[in-house]
Amino acid sequence: MDESQFTTLSVTILCSGLMIYMGFIIYNLAKESKAGKFGTIMLFFVLGFGMLGFIVKEILSKVLSP
Repeated sequence: MDESQFTTLSVTILCSGLMIYMGFIIYNLAKESKAGKFGTIMLFFVLGFGMLGFIVKEILSKVLSP
């Protein structure tokens, strides 16, 4: 395994772990603020929008790469 493969693999794994942790933080924030169903959905949508951008970027880079 060369350096570029290791970097790609480690960034994917560590960013996935960070996204899972951020999901837990959003859930905990919604629970502590007693946001309700709609508020929880809005928190996940708005705060999770950045994570969605990272996922879309990864998918597009795989699809568009030669």
